[in-house]
Amino acid sequence: MKKGIEITPESFTNETELEALVEKACDQMEIIYQDGDYPKMMVKRSWSGHNPIITGEIALPSAYRWYLKREIKKLLEKGAELKIFPSRPRVAMNDPVLFDNADEDEWDITQKKLFLFSPERIDISLNRLEHYTGTKPEHFQRYILFTNYDMHVEVFNSLYPDCVKPDHPVQMPAYHYKLPDNKGFSLVNIGVGPSNAKTISDHIAVLRPDAMIMVGHCGGLRNHQEIGDFVLATGFMRADQILDNILPLNIPITPNHLLNVYLKEVIDSYDLRYRLGTVYTTANRNWEFIKKRTVEEIHVSRSVAIDMESATVATNGYRYRVPFATLLCVSDKPLHGKPKLSGVAQSFYENSKEMHLRIVIEALELSKQKNPEGLPNASIRAINEPLMGGPE
Repeated sequence: MKKGIEITPESFTNETELEALVEKACDQMEIIYQDGDYPKMMVKRSWSGHNPIITGEIALPSAYRWYLKREIKKLLEKGAELKIFPSRPRVAMNDPVLFDNADEDEWDITQKKLFLFSPERIDISLNRLEHYTGTKPEHFQRYILFTNYDMHVEVFNSLYPDCVKPDHPVQMPAYHYKLPDNKGFSLVNIGVGPSNAKTISDHIAVLRPDAMIMVGHCGGLRNHQEIGDFVLATGFMRADQILDNILPLNIPITPNHLLNVYLKEVIDSYDLRYRLGTVYTTANRNWEFIKKRTVEEIHVSRSVAIDMESATVATNGYRYRVPFATLLCVSDKPLHGKPKLSGVAQSFYENSKEMHLRIVIEALELSKQKNPEGLPNASIRAINEPLMGGPE
């Protein structure tokens, strides 16, 4: 088969040979892609009683080679047979059919994570990701932090002065502390609002990160909260309206349990004040101007904080099966006579910015130590989607 490769359990006898075959498989995908075709992977899993053969096309495999290596190795260790070969010519970015083949209304949400996105969708998303963030997709690491403040960027740059950063002004600049096998951290300043949050998470999800965490500020909604307290989200009230026509509101969205465990462990180690609870996400920055209606929803949902991005990132994490969590810091209490005013806000920012980022990074370090191959994802699989390595 032209430019193809086939790997069976008999192709290797030890770990060194397995690693070499995995590298060769990824090399072959990159060659096929560079030569103008989409590489296709066909996986035969003898242990599966329901869908023993799974297939999918890949685009720009160099951008998430770490992920492909990990998943291919898992499959081969389990005893799968693998074929990689050219599928069809790549669709040009200016071809009108590009978006026909990236239409999420035709999307199969039960598709294996390895083949969740069409190659057209991968191509356009990673092109846009570079446009928005000013950095190449290959620079993105497994662990993604979202912020909407330059001060968190300043802290990140002080912690990692050699990080990769944009060389020109962009809408949502990204900063990458790179480690071998993409085990570092990427921070993206997404700006304000759920539209930006959806845009960036739409595209970053294509890279199959191991975690996405929203590092933001919020309005505290409870009497016994103070400016500077943290909020660790356990659920989300979706008042952002940005994904309502894509994912029904009656579907519960909850953060990754293990990420929350690690975040709580770090917060407790510093003996910091925090609340667990529901975060109310709105698209209206001036929600206080329709106070009565909003407060009624806040009371019914028993929310402890209000922001503009968390539920959006969480919903996309759920849709795209990327583990996610939210750690917010209370910057104001508009229902208690403490609105966000310029002078007070600046003082709060200066006092909270370093600790906020440090908590999230330490929690992700814990996750890396305890889950070096990625967080378990059973909680964000579809009910009719068999486990990759389990009885099927």
